[in-house]
Amino acid sequence: MYILRTAESATEGQSDKIADQISDAVVDAVLQKDIKGSVACETLISNGFCIVAGEMTTDSYVPIVEIAKNTIREIGYTDGAYGFDYRSAGVITAVNERTSDLSEGVMIDGKIGASDSSQVVGFACNETPEMIPFETSLARNLAEKLAEVRKSGLLPFLLPDGKTQVIVRFDGDKPVAIERIVISVQHARQTPLKQLREAVIEEVIKTTAPKELLSDCEMAVNPAGTFVIGGPQCDTGLTGRKSIDDCYGARVPHGGGALSGKDPMRIDRLGAYLARYLAKNIVATGAAKSAEVRLTYQIGAPEPIAVAVHTASDSGVDDQALSARIAKEIDLTSGTAAKRLELLKAQYRKIAVYGHFGRSGFGWEETDLASEIKRFI
Repeated sequence: MYILRTAESATEGQSDKIADQISDAVVDAVLQKDIKGSVACETLISNGFCIVAGEMTTDSYVPIVEIAKNTIREIGYTDGAYGFDYRSAGVITAVNERTSDLSEGVMIDGKIGASDSSQVVGFACNETPEMIPFETSLARNLAEKLAEVRKSGLLPFLLPDGKTQVIVRFDGDKPVAIERIVISVQHARQTPLKQLREAVIEEVIKTTAPKELLSDCEMAVNPAGTFVIGGPQCDTGLTGRKSIDDCYGARVPHGGGALSGKDPMRIDRLGAYLARYLAKNIVATGAAKSAEVRLTYQIGAPEPIAVAVHTASDSGVDDQALSARIAKEIDLTSGTAAKRLELLKAQYRKIAVYGHFGRSGFGWEETDLASEIKRFI
């Protein structure tokens, strides 16, 4: 029986993604100077301005206005003709210090406790080399390709805002055909739609999607027509509003809160990376085609108060026993996780777009725990 699965992704010039990148650029700026710094900031971006608000505690100076403008420039909003320009964009800051009550409440017996009560979800599967769902990987790769051909000058008439959507037909857990690809991308006013559509199909879709799955694919580029006015000029952006895209796509539940804009010791962020690390290492053992890990945190507690593992139904793994062994025999305390996964690096702007998971070079993507987990199965 065939199953249709859908995924979407946004480019770095989409308004919510601009907000995510500014917030994570602030996090990186703090970590570069003060690894003990505390940050939780949200960015609101609209036509001609952005507001960065939240809480921050650090001994270092962080130039938020400069960070916001530089991020907007690097994304590609460098001309007022695009409807948004880093030079003229107004930046308002409203950042306060973290409350002392909360700062004290997350330190228990010298150990770092959870900054809030939360449930987080980690996932991995063997459908792609990066161990994320195939449809999610495809949607992200298409979005990233849009940015690549724009910035390289191959398709210079493309502008920063864009979105991709894919519908993939699965036979069981195997993708057998891409039924539809929809791409909407901002473009220069003088660009004929026919030229735009042909170029995106040839240089983005056909160079990114697996050729063997495209034979019956319907390809729609800017199906609503002209897309000249985009980005913050027509769409308000807010940090954390693309959480499903940030994680694994709509197939996988999303737990906890948004990821961007928070220092990596905030439990929504730390827990999500730890859960992904566990799930990926379970799949890396070869014992299960997919694994979902749920970690439940109580505010102030230094480790999860509940660990729940769910593997593919045909894996033959005793999920309850595996959950208990992981909880008992692996050090899941926040301090240990932060060190093991190398979370206290300035690295978060890089993953504020095109997904936090399935990217090489990050500690939570390593599979060095697989041999230990294999002993539990």
